[in-house]
Amino acid sequence: LNFHFFKNGFSALFHGAPNMDSLIAVGSGASLVYGLVAIVMIAVAKDVDTIHSWMHDLYFESAAMILTLVSLGKLLEARAKNKAADAVRSLATLTPKFATVLRDGAEKSIPVEDISVGDLLLIRAGELIPVDGEVVSGDGTVDESALTGESMPVEKAEGSPVRAACVLTSGAVTVKATGVGEDTSLARIIRLLEDAAASKAPIARIADKVSAVFVPAVMAVSALTLILWLILMGDGEKAIRSAIAVLVISCPCALGLAT
Repeated sequence: LNFHFFKNGFSALFHGAPNMDSLIAVGSGASLVYGLVAIVMIAVAKDVDTIHSWMHDLYFESAAMILTLVSLGKLLEARAKNKAADAVRSLATLTPKFATVLRDGAEKSIPVEDISVGDLLLIRAGELIPVDGEVVSGDGTVDESALTGESMPVEKAEGSPVRAACVLTSGAVTVKATGVGEDTSLARIIRLLEDAAASKAPIARIADKVSAVFVPAVMAVSALTLILWLILMGDGEKAIRSAIAVLVISCPCALGLAT
């Protein structure tokens, strides 16, 4: 289920561009490997003290917890993106399919996509406004909550601006189209939501930049720990244990940066 962390992490590491997945893969991988080594040492141990010593080095729960927390973060991120996508789909349904246009003194019902800038549209009470425009005659109240969140209807009269996706709750107005299709406020909001859902947040880009330095630094500290323990203590088992502890402990730090 979480193999992609190892695949992406080690791939980035081998290409010289380590990221958060690299540190997660190294830390959880080290925990898993050392836990397996501990099981082997317990199996071949001949005295109780050695068995008890290695029993404290079963780091499987560390590997599982690291991957669980990261997966939880990914799940929350996916839910946020799905909500953004739902918002886009909801907004896209707010534009009517047809509108009444005044041409040559007559009313004509045409598809919204055929409306041009400068066209005069007749909007009656209860109808959705299909384009951005300006009221040239008539008056009424408009529910703009779909765009602004304001629940109280807004009075509109000659010269007042109106926006696509808003509802004329009372009265009747003639509107001159000033923004149609992709040039409406609604279309711009939809594009912003789509861009936000498809791109990384600024803090996420900063975390990636930090990880490019943080990952090699952690691995260097781990290697230095191994060397110093070997030189100063001469104990290979404790040296390896300490070096792996550095990798395991660094993962929560990476999770903090990612959060």
